[in-house]
Parts: sequence; C-alpha cells; structure tokens
Amino acid sequence: MERIKKEDKEKIMGLIKKAGDPTNYETSYDEKGAFHNKLKTEIKKGKRARSRGLEFEIKVRRHLESMGRIVDKWTNNVDLETGKIIPAKKNWKFNPFRSIMMPSAQGTGFPDFIAFRKTSEGLYNIVGVEVKTNGILSKIEKEKCGWYLQNGIFSEVWIAKAVKKGRNIEIEYENFLEKYGDKYNNV
Repeated sequence: MERIKKEDKEKIMGLIKKAGDPTNYETSYDEKGAFHNKLKTEIKKGKRARSRGLEFEIKVRRHLESMGRIVDKWTNNVDLETGKIIPAKKNWKFNPFRSIMMPSAQGTGFPDFIAFRKTSEGLYNIVGVEVKTNGILSKIEKEKCGWYLQNGIFSEVWIAKAVKKGRNIEIEYENFLEKYGDKYNNV
C-alpha cells in the first residue's frame, strides 16, 4: 500500500469534512463524475445576481421600446474560430410541475438584444445591445463585438449599464467603439 503525503491527506480530509457538512455546503457532480463543494451562501448570492440581471434586462428592453425601437432577443452567437454566426446554445431547465425539460427564459445569445429603428425609406439603424450592470465586457465579448461591426451585422453595438442616481437605477448606454475603439477602430 502506498503512503499518502501529509499535505494531501489534510486536503482530502478537508474535502470529506466539507462534503459531510450539509448545513454550510452543497455537493454537486459534473458530467465527468467529479464533485464540487459550494458554500450555500455563495449559491444564494449567485441566484440573487442572476435574478437582478434578468430584471435589469427587462428594464432595458422596455426603455429601448419606449425610445421607439423594435426590440427582439438575439438568439445567435458568433464562432470566432470559423468566423460564422451560429445559433446560441439553449439553457434547459427541469419543470417539476410538468415533469419535462424546457428551455429557460434566459437566452445565451450575444449580444442580448437587437434593436431596429427606421431612419428613412428603406433604411434601418440596427443596433446590438449587450446588457451589463457594471458595463464591463470580457475579452471574448469585445472580440465578438468587433467582429459584428467589422462584418456589418450591426451599425452600432451599445452596452447598457446600470447607474445609480439616488435611490433609482437608471440606464446609460455606451457605444462600443467610443469605449473600446482603440483596438477596434479598423471597422
């Protein structure tokens, strides 16, 4: 029998202790069968953040519609390796009341919305809108926005960001090229 190092033994015993503590930790398994321990308080934070993000998305959609734009959920994504637009992966959730799997309301397309406005006869202004409460895009999201603009899919890409004014949360739109234009100005 092979001896286990003391550090490895302490790590393994710590994981066993976490897995056996149902009051503070929740154990889940991934596709490969590996288990992950998550703090229940962190799980609650994640649920609250997702619900607040969805509420803000709805608020942004209503605001864009009040501006006279036609708004729809963008259900596509871009594959940067092939340089093609592909259908976005759907999130499936189990509905316990119907005992079936259903696609969730939250889509995974990038950007979140596409907004149209007629500018003149036969011409439309098409804007992609990504909703971020903090207004910061990841590196991959920036590359995707640049690709959409370079290939003429959207006239502009806006980033909708939450700005707190007093007790109210207001929506501020930032143009992608104005914010990150130094790298993506070859559009």
